[in-house]
Amino acid sequence: MSDFKVAVIIPAAGQGTRFGGDKLGEDLGGRPLLLRTVEIFTKREEVATIIVAAPPESIDEFRGRYGAQLGFHGVIIVAGGRAERWESVRNAIAAVPQECTHIAVHDAARPGLNEALLTRLIDAARVASAVVPGDPIRSTLKRVTTETFAAAPDEAVADAILGDAGRESVRGRRVEATIDRTRLMAIQTPQIFSAELLRRAYAQDDLSDATDDAMLVERLGEPVLVVEGDPRNMKVTTPTDLSIIRAILGHRVQEQRPAHKRF
Repeated sequence: MSDFKVAVIIPAAGQGTRFGGDKLGEDLGGRPLLLRTVEIFTKREEVATIIVAAPPESIDEFRGRYGAQLGFHGVIIVAGGRAERWESVRNAIAAVPQECTHIAVHDAARPGLNEALLTRLIDAARVASAVVPGDPIRSTLKRVTTETFAAAPDEAVADAILGDAGRESVRGRRVEATIDRTRLMAIQTPQIFSAELLRRAYAQDDLSDATDDAMLVERLGEPVLVVEGDPRNMKVTTPTDLSIIRAILGHRVQEQRPAHKRF
């Protein structure tokens, strides 16, 4: 498809609650994590525009921090959502140029996307209207109770040995069922759609419980193709994830690099 043009939407309006701060500004080989994610797409000729959805309540601060670097790559910054990810994507879709044939949505905190995976997705998107990367579930999955329970040592033995200290307990949840992981996939981003299809998906009345963009496409009854993902394409959610992605990408923290290669 010679007129294949992709607009990339990067929702970046989250608060980083589980991370405990601004994870997108964390150092990743001398540049902020957000910029590392954006740079993946700047090297692709299929990408016509990149749109970053910023926190609406602090968009001026966001522009002050990242605007110059993003502007160097021609990135458009728009106000994202105040509560949900889908709000950010919906706002960004409104800024997608009409000449773009496809829209890709990629998590801002996935800087581990590599060229091989991106090529695989783009090749698939040339023939399928909705394409997402998926990584097979390898761990055993168990459904647990909502409530937690105290798991205490045998009281008689504990009292005899430890006294009141023996009554200390560990809290946990009880297993309700073990889930069959056959054909289960952990879905990643970027997810690529024909522009017409994603606009139609986001025009639906109720978007409130959407956990990813493909879910809205599925509601239309449209097929979604899952292609092979990559476990290195992980999402940074916690400080431990950040350490792992640094190791995967071979980036040392600022203090471990020569002074001339730091921020």
